Amino acid sequence: MSKISYLCQMLFEGKTVSFYTLGCKLNFSETSTIARTMQENGFRKVNFEDGADVCVINTCSVTESADKECKQIVKTALNKNPETFIAVIGCYAQLKPDEISNIDGVDVVLGASEKFKLLNYIHLSGKNTHAKIHNCDITDVNTFIGSFSVGDRTRSFLKVQDGCDYNCTFCTIPLARGKSRSDTIENVVANAKKIAASGVKEIVLTGINLGDFGYGIELDKLTKKRKEYTFLDLIKALDEVEGVERFRISSIEPNLLKDDIIDFVATSKRFAPHFHIPLQSGNNEVLGKMKRRYQRELYENRVAKIKEKIPHCCIGVDVIVGFPGETEAHFIDTYNFINQLDVSYLHVFTYSERDNTEAVEMSGNVVYAERKKRNKMLRILSAKKLRAFYENNLNKIFTVLFEHENKHDMMYGFTENYIRVALPYDEDIINTPICIRTKALTEDAFVSGELQQDKVIQHE
Repeated sequence: MSKISYLCQMLFEGKTVSFYTLGCKLNFSETSTIARTMQENGFRKVNFEDGADVCVINTCSVTESADKECKQIVKTALNKNPETFIAVIGCYAQLKPDEISNIDGVDVVLGASEKFKLLNYIHLSGKNTHAKIHNCDITDVNTFIGSFSVGDRTRSFLKVQDGCDYNCTFCTIPLARGKSRSDTIENVVANAKKIAASGVKEIVLTGINLGDFGYGIELDKLTKKRKEYTFLDLIKALDEVEGVERFRISSIEPNLLKDDIIDFVATSKRFAPHFHIPLQSGNNEVLGKMKRRYQRELYENRVAKIKEKIPHCCIGVDVIVGFPGETEAHFIDTYNFINQLDVSYLHVFTYSERDNTEAVEMSGNVVYAERKKRNKMLRILSAKKLRAFYENNLNKIFTVLFEHENKHDMMYGFTENYIRVALPYDEDIINTPICIRTKALTEDAFVSGELQQDKVIQHE
């Protein structure tokens, strides 16, 4: 133990810390890593409701509601403990530190790089009269900090990439997280092995632009240049990690989802037949205004390729409605395009204006009531797609990893192709690959299952 770590343990021994995480899987992986660092330095992690000595709020700023939610969380934390030291970190903290510093009760605001140095900014001698801001220009953020979650869920989120070099006109992520950068394959594999050793059976690969994985921080010993990898290199290496039942790819851009990746997943030992592929719009004119790097024909080709190689594969889709200039005809074009695609579910986002983006300056504003209407239409379509996908996979045998949560004496888990299955609760088969036959679609959008005779899957 270093002298600094020893002093931290002496200073913070017995103090409590709680966390509240907003947003994406990447945020959850980073929160978990920060939590482990704080626990290693004397803190005891408690629930948010317990009114800890320190409360860490990891923020998202993809939508306007996330910003408003942050303010409400600060208020709730202070109601639990008026003296809690409140640190706000994450994307919102990088984008609008001054705005956050004006929220009553916030003590420190940490940007993209500083959030991993949280221990340096904590003091427990009383509330700050005004929040301290510590952040740097996002163009100066060029390091990669590996992160993964353990202990919070049955599955683990493993961060392998951060930042984005794309400049979609609606997106603030490059402003919040900086340029694209990746971990090394060696470090990712080492983290996967640590996760496996903790007993976690499913790992979800996370990043801002996963398919852009390849520009690591490691220098080649001979050329002194940064080593370059591909996403395919990464998943091939992870497929050999023992102790992991499944890997999932959280999200990948359609233009980066190459044939060789699909071909590999189709025959891999551990990668789940499940892709989540952002579309954002099914109209080429709107895609152009968004500065997306593909047209809908490429997206359609990717879906067809997946279904050709992996017929039972689950495919999720991100869509934005109400983008500036999206006419009713544009939206109907998107609706009809998605309707004919062989996809499984949608994540539908209502466009919200974000400062410092190109889109906020565009003409053709869609009134909010119309945005809500379009969102509802696509959510109904998503429910139909999911039901059809489930029905097409009934009376088939899959493996399920059941989660710890017990709801009304029922347990729930996902098949390899992301069908949520319900069975009567049995603690003995939690977090164990179980062989089931899908039986029927329930009223609450789950699938009932039937255990097979050799219910535990044995791997060579």
